[in-house]
Amino acid sequence: MQIYPAIDIKDGKAVRLTQGRFDDVTVFNENPVDAAKAWIDAGASYIHIVDLDGARYGKSFITDIIKDIRVKYDIPIQTGGGVRVLADITDRINAGASRIIIGTAAVKKPELVKEAVELYGDKIAVGVDAKDSMVAVSGWEEVSGIKAVDLCLQMKDYGIKNIIYTDISKDGMMCGPNLVSTKELVDKTGLNIIASGGVSTMQDIENVKNINCAGVIIGRALYNGALDLRTVIETYEK
Repeated sequence: MQIYPAIDIKDGKAVRLTQGRFDDVTVFNENPVDAAKAWIDAGASYIHIVDLDGARYGKSFITDIIKDIRVKYDIPIQTGGGVRVLADITDRINAGASRIIIGTAAVKKPELVKEAVELYGDKIAVGVDAKDSMVAVSGWEEVSGIKAVDLCLQMKDYGIKNIIYTDISKDGMMCGPNLVSTKELVDKTGLNIIASGGVSTMQDIENVKNINCAGVIIGRALYNGALDLRTVIETYEK
C-alpha cells in the first residue's frame, strides 16, 4: 500500500486545516520544500501536495514549489487544488508533478477529465471530497448534489483509475477515517481508492489496508508526532 505524506500549502507555507475550514489553520513549516525534505529523509517514496489557496480561488499558486522540490529531490509528487483548466494540469506536469488531481472541475467541468485523460492517461486522478457522502467542491466550501460513489463511477467511465477520497468531517480531527464510506467506494467502483482524512494511528492504517485501499494520505498525525513516517513506511509500504 502506498503511503503519501501530505503537504498542504496556504500562503506559501505548509499548514493543516481542521475539517477544511480556512479559519482554523495551523502552520507546521514556513517552507514547504523543507517539509518535503523531512518526509524524504524519513523514507517517503511519494508526496501528496495540495494547493489550498488554489482549491479556494480556482488558480494555481504552487507551481514553483513543485518545481523546487523536483529539482532538489527525485521523488514523485501527486498534487491537487486549483486544477480548473487544462493549462493548470500541463503547468504542474511541466513543473515535475507525476500525478494531477482534478477535484472541483470533475463536478463542474467533467469534460476536462475526459480531455486530460486522453492527453495524460494515468497521470490524471480525481479527488472526491465528501460531506455525508455528498461531494463538496471549491475548497470544500460548497456541497454539490452528487453522491461520491456516483461521481467515482462516472470518472471510471472517463478512464480514471485513481481516486483520492476524503471524508471532510474526519479531516484533521485525528479520529480515524470513515471506513464505511471508503469501503463502499472500493467495493462498488473497483478503482484504486486512496484514503484521506482522520488517519492518526497505526490501527487506522491497518484498517484502511484491510478494506483494500491502494494508498493512504497522512497529514496532521505526522506533523504532530502521533505517527512516525519511517515506521509507517517500513510496516505498510516495504
